[in-house]
Amino acid sequence: VRWKYGRPPVGNANYAWIQHFLHHLAPGGTAGFVLANGSMSSMQSGEGEIRKRLIEADLVDCMVALPGQLFYSTQIPACLWFLSKEKAENGHRDRRGETLFLDARKLGKMESRVHKVLDADDIEKIAGTYHAWRSKDGNYEDVPGFCKAVKTDEILKHDGVLTPGRYVGAEEVEEDGEGLGVKM
Repeated sequence: VRWKYGRPPVGNANYAWIQHFLHHLAPGGTAGFVLANGSMSSMQSGEGEIRKRLIEADLVDCMVALPGQLFYSTQIPACLWFLSKEKAENGHRDRRGETLFLDARKLGKMESRVHKVLDADDIEKIAGTYHAWRSKDGNYEDVPGFCKAVKTDEILKHDGVLTPGRYVGAEEVEEDGEGLGVKM
């Protein structure tokens, strides 16, 4: 019953955890958790098919790519998954058929040579964007290079890969008059 979207591969528990969370989630519930970046794009051992089924079932609410070096125990970059069993209002705007992608890899400041931290402004930027997107009156707007709301059909055209950088595009660059771009 727990493997409703596919049997997770032996040796990698990412999709076992995802389905375990979903199995225990309330009918209108939302869950958020941290996984390695590979969980967003891996195609090995059936993981890509499980991810596609999660997308087709409209369970993926938001994906956030985090900067590397945030955790003391590992240097690999991680991501945040937000899954929702009910995207039809449920106190928020109707988000059915849509997923928010946030690319937060450029946020944070190095605290030491090996450890990066997100300050309160970084956390507010991420959380505020997600809440504005979900809210009925949140004044959400896509920001090139940072966030974009994407329809399910477009995600499936990309084989169900959930890497935010694939969807948010590049930051807008303003010309400085000498042919060199300056970030806005």
